[in-house]
Amino acid sequence: MSYRKFKADYLFDGYKLLDSEQVLVTSGDGRVEEILDEKEAGEGVERLKGLICPGFINCHCHLELSHLKGLIPTKTGLVDFVFSVVSQRKSTAAEIQEAIRLAGSEMLENGIVAAGDICNTADTLAEKSKRTMTWYNFIELAGWQPDQAQKRFSAGKLLYEQFAGITGSQDHISLSPHAPYSVSPELWGLLKTGFLQKTVTIHNQESAAEDAFFINGGGELLRMYEMMKIAVDFKAPGSASLPYYLPQLERAENILLVHNTYSSKKDLQLAVAFSPDLFFCLCPNANLYIENGLPDIPAMLDLKANLVIGTDSLASNQQLSVLEEIKTIKKHFPAIDTASLLQWATSNGARALQLDDKLGDFKKGKQPGIVLINYEGHDVLGAESRSRRIL
Repeated sequence: MSYRKFKADYLFDGYKLLDSEQVLVTSGDGRVEEILDEKEAGEGVERLKGLICPGFINCHCHLELSHLKGLIPTKTGLVDFVFSVVSQRKSTAAEIQEAIRLAGSEMLENGIVAAGDICNTADTLAEKSKRTMTWYNFIELAGWQPDQAQKRFSAGKLLYEQFAGITGSQDHISLSPHAPYSVSPELWGLLKTGFLQKTVTIHNQESAAEDAFFINGGGELLRMYEMMKIAVDFKAPGSASLPYYLPQLERAENILLVHNTYSSKKDLQLAVAFSPDLFFCLCPNANLYIENGLPDIPAMLDLKANLVIGTDSLASNQQLSVLEEIKTIKKHFPAIDTASLLQWATSNGARALQLDDKLGDFKKGKQPGIVLINYEGHDVLGAESRSRRIL
């Protein structure tokens, strides 16, 4: 068997930074054999400038929205952003497919080996059938009107079967709710019957308007419903959204709460206590693009929460790069250490998407992909840092 041996300024194994004398040994196709001291590695070591880490896991993406890049203004707030997304109907099928293809290539080039992707349509089937990376497909359901619940659920199940057909397996695919403010109790009842053994995701507290709606039944979300001509008959529970819907997710194997931009410390505590397999997905560049705000990451760290990284979509981001998300977090929260940030992007992400049997770290037998981060000076995650997959 042929082997490859990699040595760089730093080696991150998925959990911790190792010293520069360590060598990663893999088979020719990238399966991890071992990590050795350079003195024991023998000849043929490839010496690289930068940091080597496992392939990145992008836990939240909307690949099907790639054709909307640059079309939606920044900092409009969530209500106007969502309305812009659902009202954009100018692109042709060919343009949508080409945008999806380019976005998929961009993720690969940036070192992303797996993604949790939100699916409302079958538009990404062709790209995913190439199997150039690993996908967890979240078939997203929304429907606020009770009489539409069964229709929406049945449509979601049909889409589910289409995506399951790509691999011939129902692994790494789930029916997931869009957001607390867009799923009726009737639709929740249908959805949660399929949560067992699945990772289930939901957009959580992305806007202050969400909590306002659940606390007093008013706020900006009413304007969104009016624009979309959706009739609303809702009795506000008088609490923030998270305690209202979180019990609906108790059957899920893993829970992935995305954005969390306006989650209070009280809500964060509630979520952490709810399940040890609950993950908060951070999409900082999208948060700044839409709401011009960031989640309370220090509070999450104080609670020892499980954190992972997402890119959201090209409708709400300039690029699809996990490294760029990490750099934004580092810029705003410089006290967070490099190893923690990289763990969120690798082993934590693989665990959240139930892909940790083969991805996320450099344990023997895994085939996680190998990424090289090039950087200037002493700042591994500085503004000029770049990532690329090398195996």
